[in-house]
Amino acid sequence: MLKSEKTGTDLLLAWYRENKRPLPWREDPSPYHVWLSEIMLQQTRIEAVLDYYRRFLQEVPDIAALSSIDDERLMKLWEGLGYYSRARNLKKAAVLIMKDYGGRMPADYESLLALPGIGSYTAGAISSIAFGKRQPAVDGNVLRVLSRMYGDERDISLQKTRNAVRKELLSGVLPLLPDDPALCGDFNQALMELGEVICLPNGAPRCGICPFKGLCLAHTAQRESDFPVKSKAKERKSEERTILLITDEGRLVLCKRPDKGLLAGLYEFVNLKGKLSREETMQWLKDAGLRVLHMEPLPPAKHIFSHIEWHMTGFDVQVEDAGAVSREDLSFVIADRGEAEERYPLPGAYKRYLAYYREQLCADKVDERRIADHGTSGKIT
Repeated sequence: MLKSEKTGTDLLLAWYRENKRPLPWREDPSPYHVWLSEIMLQQTRIEAVLDYYRRFLQEVPDIAALSSIDDERLMKLWEGLGYYSRARNLKKAAVLIMKDYGGRMPADYESLLALPGIGSYTAGAISSIAFGKRQPAVDGNVLRVLSRMYGDERDISLQKTRNAVRKELLSGVLPLLPDDPALCGDFNQALMELGEVICLPNGAPRCGICPFKGLCLAHTAQRESDFPVKSKAKERKSEERTILLITDEGRLVLCKRPDKGLLAGLYEFVNLKGKLSREETMQWLKDAGLRVLHMEPLPPAKHIFSHIEWHMTGFDVQVEDAGAVSREDLSFVIADRGEAEERYPLPGAYKRYLAYYREQLCADKVDERRIADHGTSGKIT
């Protein structure tokens, strides 16, 4: 790697002070706030996190509250953010902080790194932003900026590249990390911000307004699209799933997923492997002990996880006396109208079918009002 001028740090910090976005965790960068925001922001856009962050803090204002929150309530607060292991690790870490550190988050990098769910990047971010430590925070945005700036052809998808860049920032081989620890928090946020709003991925950086434009080797050589070098991700596996939106007089039948694996511990609609026909589905329902009153197809949907895609079809199934089903291999929860959304954490993978259920509830309420107004039974047409 080539070295840039030391003035690059000053240019970056000056740009950041002028252009940084007013985010709530920046306005109050306490250790808990920085930690929570960094975990929420993993694999998630800032715009999507803001409402979750504010809502989460209203109910879970500090580490003590996080350590004692009910697991299902935690998952409900996290519902829709995805990567649910992040929330579980938050609570695990909070329990350890209460036990080993008297409820106060440790300040040093190594102690932070030992906590569940905190990797090198997050430990560097918390220690520098919340505690003023001289530590870099190297994420994908930072790697993209630095690879373009220095014309670095190392594969940024490799952990060894991330480790090497972190060491080079600390040692001064990359002469950007400020010597003054008090400036390192702003420096790390500035590099992240630059990658998020200026040094964009997919060959579309906004070089004309970048503070590094006079120092960037990729820009000077007009090779921005050649960086960063990143090996192709493995192709996601596709799975066909049959989703059953089962209701009993408007109440929703849910199942709880296993405690380990994909979407562990969350609730879901009945989810069967494969693309089942109407006849196959009817047989499954019969075998489950459910008495079917009505069944019609659901619209298809797709959900993409990090390493797998679900291609979903299914059926809207109205049954009778679902609560009477008692089998060890079927653990049904019967949720009253609206309770599914208020109490039970449902993954975002089912958002299309949850919206369908809401529409059905609204239609049922309209019919009930019409019946009351007209003094008749059945639907008014």
